[in-house]
Amino acid sequence: MKSMTGFGRGTAAGENFNVAVDLKTVNNRFLDVHLRAGAELSSLETSIRRRIGEQLSRGRVDATIVIDRTSELAYEVNRPLIAGFIEAMRSVQQEFALTGEPDINVLARLPGALQPVRDGNLTEAMKEGVERAVTEALAELNRMRQSEGEALAAEMHSRLDEIERQVPVIEAVANDLIESYRARLQRRISELLARDGLEIVELDQGRLAQEVAYLADRSDISEELARLRSHVKQFREIIDSEGDTGKRLDFLLQEFNREANTVLSKSTDMAIKEAALAIKAEVEKLREQVQNVE
Repeated sequence: MKSMTGFGRGTAAGENFNVAVDLKTVNNRFLDVHLRAGAELSSLETSIRRRIGEQLSRGRVDATIVIDRTSELAYEVNRPLIAGFIEAMRSVQQEFALTGEPDINVLARLPGALQPVRDGNLTEAMKEGVERAVTEALAELNRMRQSEGEALAAEMHSRLDEIERQVPVIEAVANDLIESYRARLQRRISELLARDGLEIVELDQGRLAQEVAYLADRSDISEELARLRSHVKQFREIIDSEGDTGKRLDFLLQEFNREANTVLSKSTDMAIKEAALAIKAEVEKLREQVQNVE
């Protein structure tokens, strides 16, 4: 299992160039690649996106690629910029009757007056350097995502342990519900008769058994408890499996929540309700963690 959070950096160097690739990922429902690279790398954009898609299945990916040419640079003069500046200075000179001539030092400090001449074409060596740097960055990113995923898995196993501890609590109380319903029903009937001043009569045990059976059937949660145990087992298996697990875990959490809600709605016993609420609390914590699983 892998986390969707991670960072990877890759570098490559060759004759007259250096390449640096940074990959940062965070959680997202789908794979969403944001590539920041110079225009000279536009021809490689499709292959870079494909490489990322082969390694990652979900998450937002911020990819930054910088290629730095280390060969000696030639500069060209931005003639229109300088000509416009000189013309403006002469107009100021005539309008305000000023003396002096434009200085070369002033012209050289104009932003954009001198521009480096770059060959916009990538050599085969540069393309191979970019590929190597992307490969290295993806490898480091995957190592970090794997490490983060292992930490998430350990935390989720502890949450599942807590859910498993609550299921027998619910089961033990549920097993005593029939006698509890019988005693409660008898006590309630006796209280009503006493309140109305009526003579306490012998109760029809058959009729009482029917009512108790009806209440027990309405509050039967054995099926929900069996499904909870099954969900815990499946959840553990998915956590320890390879491949994309986030969506499957998210689906199981919905099932967890459904069973816990059913237990809450069927039972009036406080011990069962407290245990079911504890399960729901662990499910919510699991949901937060699953949001970051690839």
